[in-house]
Amino acid sequence: MTDVIKFENQGAIGIITINNPPANALSFAVVKGISDNFNACIADDNCKSVVITGAGRMFVAGADISEFGLPRPDDVPELDVLIREMELAPKPIVAALNGLALGGGMELAMGCHYRIAAPTVSVGQPEVHLGFIPGGGGTQRLPRLVGIEKALEMIVGGNPIDAATALEYGAIDEVVEGDLVARAVELAEQKADSGEAPRQTGAQNNKISNVDPQIFEDWRKKVAPKSRNMGSPFECINTVEASTKLDIVEGLAFERETFVRLMMTAEAKSMRHMFFAERDVAKIPDVPKDTPVQEIKKAAIIGSGTMGGGIAMNFANAGIPVVVVDIAQDALDAGLEKVKANYAGSVSRGRITQEKMDQCMSLISGTTDYADLADVDIVIEAVFEEIELKKKIFAELDKVCKPEAILASNTSTLDINEIATATNRPDKVCGTHFFSPANIMKLMENVRTKDSSKETIATIMGLAKAIRKIGVLVGVGDGFVGNRMLHPAARIAEFMVEEGALPWQIDKVIYDFGFPMGPFAMNDLAGVDVRYLVRQQQKKLYGDRRQSVILDRLYETGRYGQKTKAGWYKYEDGSRKGEPDPFTEELIIKTSAELGFERRDFSDEEILETYLYSMINTGAMVLEEGLAIRAADIDVVWHYGYGFPRYWGGPMFYADLIGLPKIYEKVCELNERYGDWVKPSALLKSLAEEGKGFGDYTLS
Repeated sequence: MTDVIKFENQGAIGIITINNPPANALSFAVVKGISDNFNACIADDNCKSVVITGAGRMFVAGADISEFGLPRPDDVPELDVLIREMELAPKPIVAALNGLALGGGMELAMGCHYRIAAPTVSVGQPEVHLGFIPGGGGTQRLPRLVGIEKALEMIVGGNPIDAATALEYGAIDEVVEGDLVARAVELAEQKADSGEAPRQTGAQNNKISNVDPQIFEDWRKKVAPKSRNMGSPFECINTVEASTKLDIVEGLAFERETFVRLMMTAEAKSMRHMFFAERDVAKIPDVPKDTPVQEIKKAAIIGSGTMGGGIAMNFANAGIPVVVVDIAQDALDAGLEKVKANYAGSVSRGRITQEKMDQCMSLISGTTDYADLADVDIVIEAVFEEIELKKKIFAELDKVCKPEAILASNTSTLDINEIATATNRPDKVCGTHFFSPANIMKLMENVRTKDSSKETIATIMGLAKAIRKIGVLVGVGDGFVGNRMLHPAARIAEFMVEEGALPWQIDKVIYDFGFPMGPFAMNDLAGVDVRYLVRQQQKKLYGDRRQSVILDRLYETGRYGQKTKAGWYKYEDGSRKGEPDPFTEELIIKTSAELGFERRDFSDEEILETYLYSMINTGAMVLEEGLAIRAADIDVVWHYGYGFPRYWGGPMFYADLIGLPKIYEKVCELNERYGDWVKPSALLKSLAEEGKGFGDYTLS
């Protein structure tokens, strides 16, 4: 039949085993193989029942999304059609679930008449995370098995449940401790011999009868705050609601129509892009998979401040001992107390247990003596952004650390190539740029210097995974990838304020687009003083380019953001939510007049395009300069580091959705207004003229 399906007869029981590693995804070939073997069993008078299972450690982890949008071969049935045929089959079908049964895999199982599972199984409908809904009957069959509330939890939330919970909910019939397939065969024989008609999931209506419609309105209100600009969570609710109003045939038709419509939305395309992008970032063209990797058994962090403590927590959370270093004992003690307080807060909120906190704290130690770092495998420097200070620290580390130890900097902007010159091991020097708060943010920009060895790169990329971060390899350059793109866009936002916009107007536009906050609220959170000092250092790089003085004026007043309860916004009564401040507005208007600007109105569209397109243009430069391997890597950085909405796919994918000719035209206009801050990228120009997108570009 097909190589991706194994079939055998065990007595009168036909056993269909899906064999499409690593995830047993429901590709066209797999669906055809299941269909062919299923129909052969139904037609065979000697076969009285069917068992479906997965080879290896998986049942089915979902559909093969790499085939989405591709033409379906004529001899391959739609998955929903196959599942309905199985549900209506006259012979009992038993699903033996091993490993993951997600998405189409869960739907396939629900189309079977009986479901048993190994204790390690996870089942779920995660389609919402890809911007669409279950399309193989999940919204109609799952409510019939587990009830409306639990179905909404699983489909709208998109999170899997374990075998024990699935049994409790009614999604499966039995958890099998021993030989899963043997028990499935036994059950198949029992059901075949019983003379009972196979139990059809679609015919079970008791859990969807007499449902209060208010539950669906409550869920719409519940998901609204976390689903800005998204359609799929609400469509999930709509289709589950349909299961209570339509019979199974009508409900399946409604689900299918909704599924097909959503598959072509920008939301679904963007979220599928991010799905693949997150997996592709680990692929480094010149670093083979078999590159030797150093084992990180013990780590050290230089600096016990907020960033250093947060980084240390990542290692402790992963079970790796970590030493925190500071030159002053009182600062060290304060830093470790802050770490302890962070863990205690997680315990109080029920996110971790006291036992977990105690375990993590036992892995974190402190010292003021560099000599205590003789046995560590990696040191991450996380001190103030001053290059001479960092070089001094690296020189000292080079003396006390074992030769094979990796020396990494958490710098967000400085030249790590220059920092590496302070050591005799430039091949062991790299950047590991964590984002604040480091114990929460998932992004880790791993910076490759001109001398970083392949082993060093492979090690830090593996380390990111070990400490549950998304590691993206970037090159050395001002701000690397994320901040390199942020800083010009933030400057342009300040220019717009000088010319007539107000900070809260700009922030609202950016927030409404989908960011967690706008650039001015972000500035207040990070610290106006921090950005001011970074800008002073950067002035040397940018010569006589136009500089915004608005930030300087704000800094001079001592308004540093949330830390001083006033920055661009005012923060009253300990609130972290800023309020527009008449003082700031007056300062802006006065400064505009001093600069000779006649203030004008900015439309929301102009604000959004100016901010995003300037950012995208810098992203094109990042690609030109080889600071990122792929445009998709930039998208991952911006999603996980800055909250670029997943449903827009990241700035470079968003640019492809909009069309590069339009973006290039706008960038040229901005160049006339803002000079070299928005100098059109040569790559953007060439791709626009060729009718291509950033997705077509790969680093040569």
